[in-house]
Amino acid sequence: MRSIGEMARDSGLGVSALRFYDRAGVLVPARVDPSSGYRWYAPEQLDEARVLARLRRAGMPLADIRLVLAGWSGADPDLVRRLLQAHLRRLELGLSEARSEFSTLRALLDHRENPMTASPRTDTVRLSLGSPELAGAIDAVRFAVGKDPELPMLGGVLFDVDGDALHVVATDRYRMAVARVISAPAPASPASASTSTSASAGHGGPREQVVVPAPLVDAMRALLGGDEPAGFAVEADRVTLEAGERQASGQRLAHDFPDYRRLVQLPAGRRVAVDVPALREALETGPVRTAEAGEPGPSAREVSVLATTDDGTVTVVGDGDADGNSVGVDRGFLLDALAAADRDRLVLEFGAAPTAPLAIRRTDDEGTFSLLMPVRLDH
Repeated sequence: MRSIGEMARDSGLGVSALRFYDRAGVLVPARVDPSSGYRWYAPEQLDEARVLARLRRAGMPLADIRLVLAGWSGADPDLVRRLLQAHLRRLELGLSEARSEFSTLRALLDHRENPMTASPRTDTVRLSLGSPELAGAIDAVRFAVGKDPELPMLGGVLFDVDGDALHVVATDRYRMAVARVISAPAPASPASASTSTSASAGHGGPREQVVVPAPLVDAMRALLGGDEPAGFAVEADRVTLEAGERQASGQRLAHDFPDYRRLVQLPAGRRVAVDVPALREALETGPVRTAEAGEPGPSAREVSVLATTDDGTVTVVGDGDADGNSVGVDRGFLLDALAAADRDRLVLEFGAAPTAPLAIRRTDDEGTFSLLMPVRLDH
């Protein structure tokens, strides 16, 4: 007999997934201890669990999986073959329809871009910022930069200059971080002195957005160790940061960044103030479930389930204590967001539904926050 932990290790299904499939009647353990409720699986069930894991990775509905497992060990595999073939046909049809839709979308994008009339970028941006403030903004968002080579536009940090404000934004699709910096007194550097004699340090031109690649962002951050103002400049495709006598410069990414303003417009939710050290300890020592393969987001994620109590506190709960208002989040992502926020007190904002993003907000700065996409808790 295998314990549920051994079955999870050998089959590729997480412990929480095995519990879900037991409750759904898909893979019921051979024995359940009547006193402890602990599940034990017979040796022959390992083969069924591995089949189940493959079928779920292939996206087969549970209703069909139940029939496949029921016929897997039978003398006549005809039903199993028919179910597999039927699901394959559905996948092929869905792929064909998806290809058609994507072809139409690409044509629409090509029409919108109209590269024959596109002009090169000629905008120039110069902005003076406090070094500590800019360093804090970069630290608040750097953890959320994407690493997917298929989405190079997310492999950098967006610098969104609008008047005297700079918004710094990063996202890898599963999390997003935004920080705001207000311009500082103009530095006495050649870059700023050559452009204007005005006392204003803000950018006087139209709004400008530039995506700075992550290595250049890190080089810029390394310059920001003092209290002197920093000069941020964009000329055509080149981005430069000057701090004192030091400078970091490089090419901007030739990609457009998603409109983050639409993504952060969320309905008001339940706001709960949390003690960050206590929450961090609860996350590190509390119950964890494993995200099943096939869920949106990185594979093999450790998921913490958050619940709010009647007295307005946030707790990390196990499977048996989760309810319809509980929210599952990637534990590592949440720990990263807490560290990046750099405060002992923060506000967690829960959406109206468990499928809404979880917002992590500072109590002293509404312009700096992060959002985490939730993880499904239906298994």
